[in-house]
Amino acid sequence: MKIKQLSIFLENRKGRMKNALDVLEKGGVNIRALSIADTSDFGILRLIVPDPEETKKLLEDNNFIVKIGEVIAVRMADHPGGLGVILGILDDNNINLEYLYAFVEEKEEMAIVLLHPENIDAGIKALQNGGAKVISAKEIYGL
Repeated sequence: MKIKQLSIFLENRKGRMKNALDVLEKGGVNIRALSIADTSDFGILRLIVPDPEETKKLLEDNNFIVKIGEVIAVRMADHPGGLGVILGILDDNNINLEYLYAFVEEKEEMAIVLLHPENIDAGIKALQNGGAKVISAKEIYGL
């Protein structure tokens, strides 16, 4: 139930994120979800893509620094308080969350949140035991 995520390290300067996205477009890579975090010097572009290993190679061949990590994908109701339920499960199990990002599935009126706790395995177990709908990589990648 672990989802592979790419983290692309970008200098915080004009056009650098667009350059990375242009490489992905030319390579025919469909981005399923993304997040950007920045500091004054650099940014981290986090992506969920159908073929993380191949996409990592494509980006590295174009002079980007890329790391593959893991996140957990959880399907939740898209209404006020939906995310609070998921975060409550982690809190109740004393699991620290480092970051998250989400997107909405309009056709199902559901949202998907991508979570990165300090301990991925403990996070998956807690979420499943708490009744959360942890979803597979196959579902998230759209395959």
